[in-house]
Amino acid sequence: MNRVLVVDDEPQIRRALRTSLEAHGYEVQTVGTGEEAVIGAAESAPELMLLDLGLPDLDGTEVIRRVRGFTELPIIVLSVRDAQQDKVAALDAGADDYVTKPFAMEELLARARAAMRRAQPGEPPAPTMRFGALEMDLGRRLVLLEGETLRLTPTEYQLLEAFATHPGKLLTHQWLLRKVWGQGYGTETTYLRTYVRALRKKLGDDAQAPQLIVTEPGVGYRWIAESTDAES
Repeated sequence: MNRVLVVDDEPQIRRALRTSLEAHGYEVQTVGTGEEAVIGAAESAPELMLLDLGLPDLDGTEVIRRVRGFTELPIIVLSVRDAQQDKVAALDAGADDYVTKPFAMEELLARARAAMRRAQPGEPPAPTMRFGALEMDLGRRLVLLEGETLRLTPTEYQLLEAFATHPGKLLTHQWLLRKVWGQGYGTETTYLRTYVRALRKKLGDDAQAPQLIVTEPGVGYRWIAESTDAES
């Protein structure tokens, strides 16, 4: 039974989430403050945290930073704040996903399952990853599309690898810039968009009806392709 820590200052929301999550087989602990959230994450070893940002003692972003100091526990933010700067701040602090209130419970459950799957310890990424007609050989840094070698620049390859090895996770502009270009980067979003546009064109992925890379406006990108095969 997966343990979930729900952090929200509104009792009715805590009750509603507890009822829904327990109905789907989760073990639920609820708290109403940021300090309780940090203590609960440390002492109860939950497998997922659902975190509201508007807490009475600590801002939720500060809770994320503190929790990230000692655990990689998956954190999904649930908040009425829908401004992109709030989303970016939470994700850059270490949140795994961001869901704006009000939300559909089925969507939240799907996001929760995806976050916990990514967090499960397992084997390293397979040398070969397949997403339909797209095949990536991580060992040889080789990419095939419909059996033909896809010629990517070194930067395009690193960007594709960052996406494909973090499936389903919302990757912020800052995270991608630092991951691909280095720690000295973080604000060059126009630069990043140019490379994503070029990569999409080579992959044949339509930004208006994406099958691989989804744009999260003002925040970042998400790799949505399902793995169809993997070889060790």
